[in-house]
Amino acid sequence: MASNKKTGMNSVTVTLVKSPIGAKKDHRETVRGLGLRKIRHTVQLEDTPSVRGMIDKVSYLVKVEG
Repeated sequence: MASNKKTGMNSVTVTLVKSPIGAKKDHRETVRGLGLRKIRHTVQLEDTPSVRGMIDKVSYLVKVEG
């Protein structure tokens, strides 16, 4: 895990690699909740249990680093 220098928290980088158009509605909402908008859009998030749960839910749509 990459350490965030400001807060000391670990972070995780999430990239949308597949379109959520054909996915279930709650999976599309989870992708938006992660802050992902377009394919190949990358966001850096705090590595918390809730974020990990969201990533696990849509793991077939995203790539995770860190």
